[in-house]
Amino acid sequence: MNLRQLDAIMERFIVHEYNERPHSSTGDAPHTRWKAQGFIPRTTEHPEDIDLLLLTATAHRRVQRDGIRFASTRYISPVLAAYVGEEVTVRYDPRDLGEIRLYFNNEFLCRAIAPERASMAVTFEELRQARNHQRRSLKRQLKQYEEIRQTIPQDPRYRPEESPTTSPEDPTPGPSSQRHGLKTYASDE
Repeated sequence: MNLRQLDAIMERFIVHEYNERPHSSTGDAPHTRWKAQGFIPRTTEHPEDIDLLLLTATAHRRVQRDGIRFASTRYISPVLAAYVGEEVTVRYDPRDLGEIRLYFNNEFLCRAIAPERASMAVTFEELRQARNHQRRSLKRQLKQYEEIRQTIPQDPRYRPEESPTTSPEDPTPGPSSQRHGLKTYASDE
């Protein structure tokens, strides 16, 4: 069973079974009670506060001049210009990476979008699979190139020369033991 099938099963249970059964303490089905007159559900002061409850996947990122880099994607928002260099908390829905919510000092800052993903819903799992597929493809290409390189005969004219080393009897350092490999000039001696 994959995540989409589990979502469908949960939705079917909540919408058609749980919400239609009479509740043990009220005696009414939740759906009937919701539609009844005079029922006012408790809500948060700000709608963004619900994100703190629902979006449990978090990460920390530093705001760059061009936005936030997260999950190999650049997210932008005009609000971020004032927070360049600051550390923010990213909250996101792993099933849709087209938009993320940013928090600064545990307070909602803004929503940031990925322009190239805003029109489509890409899950975190799909993104991870695509990256792994790309990584495997690149490894195969590198392996092929290495096999080709090994079949090409080497030209002895381009082998690096071996540098002489100092012997225990000779206290004078050879050219390979120069400090940091820097050139010295007559004025430096």
